[in-house]
Amino acid sequence: MSYLEYNVKTVPTGLSKILYLNWPLLVLITAIASVGFLMLYSVAGGSLSPWAEPQMKRFALGVAVMLTIAMVPIWFWRNMAGLAYGVSLGLLLLVEFFGTTGMGAQRWIDLGFMRLQPSELTKITLVMILAAYYDWLDVKKTSRPLWVIIPVILIMLPTYLVLRQPDLGTAILLVTGGGIVMFLAGVSWWYFIAVIGAGVGLVSAVFTSRGTPWQLLKDYQYRRIDTFLDPSSDPLGAGYHITQSKIALGSGGWTGRGYMQGTQSRLNFLPEKHTDFIFTTLAEEFGFVGAFSLLALYALIIFFCAVSAMQNRDRFGSLLTLGVGTTFFLFFAVNMSMVMGLAPVVGVPLPLVSYGGSAMLVLLMAFGFAQSAHVHRPRGR
Repeated sequence: MSYLEYNVKTVPTGLSKILYLNWPLLVLITAIASVGFLMLYSVAGGSLSPWAEPQMKRFALGVAVMLTIAMVPIWFWRNMAGLAYGVSLGLLLLVEFFGTTGMGAQRWIDLGFMRLQPSELTKITLVMILAAYYDWLDVKKTSRPLWVIIPVILIMLPTYLVLRQPDLGTAILLVTGGGIVMFLAGVSWWYFIAVIGAGVGLVSAVFTSRGTPWQLLKDYQYRRIDTFLDPSSDPLGAGYHITQSKIALGSGGWTGRGYMQGTQSRLNFLPEKHTDFIFTTLAEEFGFVGAFSLLALYALIIFFCAVSAMQNRDRFGSLLTLGVGTTFFLFFAVNMSMVMGLAPVVGVPLPLVSYGGSAMLVLLMAFGFAQSAHVHRPRGR
């Protein structure tokens, strides 16, 4: 029996697909989103508006989209990868000319009922196109220079457009996420060693270019680096965010001040308390125990994604699931590092917890693709 016959005869059909969902993954996603609802209720002073209620509606819509995507055969999403990638590039170009500006950056398209951030969508479509590419490519060609250049171009095109917005945090996530998919696909270590070496040179050039006509970063991005290296140098200005974040983290202690009892968020000392810095609100109210518990839930999602990918004998489905898990990991790792002062502040939301429409919907779409790969993977008869 051919592989195609094997695949067709052993994949569930109809409503029976619901039984084959990765249920632990769905339960974990719901649990983390529920934590987000509780925290948004808290930072609003005990009110469902203006953040918790809209977030709940977005989550319900997102879950419906996720389950719909999961019911569609994985081969369909493989065939759609190129189109999805092209659409995301087109939307990034639309942002360039018609985008809405907010907080000094032009990153959104105003759809009336919501503001769409195409760079969020690009994080997933990039994983899709890379997984499809390596599924198509002969494994023996994976590390040959010609076949390495193509995925590098696929990564750098959206990265360039995102940098122009400017959005350094998302650009870093695109390069890192794309590079990890290439590594998982089997690209030689030597390429990554070369990239690391080039990265060291780029960092040196970034600092050297400061104040020159060929300055590589915006002034506000340099101020973020300065703040990261020494937050106390400007505690009431550029260092205010991270200083208040550290105060909130430390004041939570082991078990926290109690739900809705966080002084930093309640008295509005903590900036962006419902988006980028919501983790510090949780840590202040529930302490180390609460923060560690959330981290454990995140780790379990990564674990179940990895297990699903290892059990999947379809190369596209396996790489797609690992890519989704990697993207999810980068989200929470960068956000937590940022609010704890371990990385510069780059404006990356805490997945499924921070308030935001685009990030929530796109992330649930991504898990829908992972669910589709899980449901439709080849199984023994």
